[in-house]
Amino acid sequence: MKNIAPTITRQRLLMEGFFARKVTRDILSDYLYGVAAHLGLRTYGEPTIFSPSGMGKEENQGFDAFIPLIDSGISAYIWSKDQFLSIIVYTCKNFDAQAALTYTKDYFQISSEIASMSF
Repeated sequence: MKNIAPTITRQRLLMEGFFARKVTRDILSDYLYGVAAHLGLRTYGEPTIFSPSGMGKEENQGFDAFIPLIDSGISAYIWSKDQFLSIIVYTCKNFDAQAALTYTKDYFQISSEIASMSF
C-alpha cells in the first residue's frame, strides 16, 4: 500500500485465526482492555460490543467490537460457529506487532497458525 501521508504516523495490524476459547461478551471486553494495556496503548472509553443474534445469516453470528484508544482504536470480529476471529489494531503510535500476535494467540487459545498483515 502506497504511503500517501508519510508525515502522519499510522500502524495497522490485521490478525486472523481459529480459536479454541469460548468467547463471551465479558471475555471479548477483557481481551480488548488487555491487549491495549499489553501494547502500552491507552483506552479512553469502554468497549462497544454488539451481538446481533438472529438478524443475519446463522454462520455469521458472533460479535462485533471496538475499543477507542487515545491513539485510534481496536476492532474485533468474532464468528462464534466457526470459532474464527478477525482483529484490527489501528494506531497513530507505533507498537510491537509480534507482542500483539503472541498475546492474541495465547488469549484466544489459537493452536494453529495466526495469519497477520501489517500495513
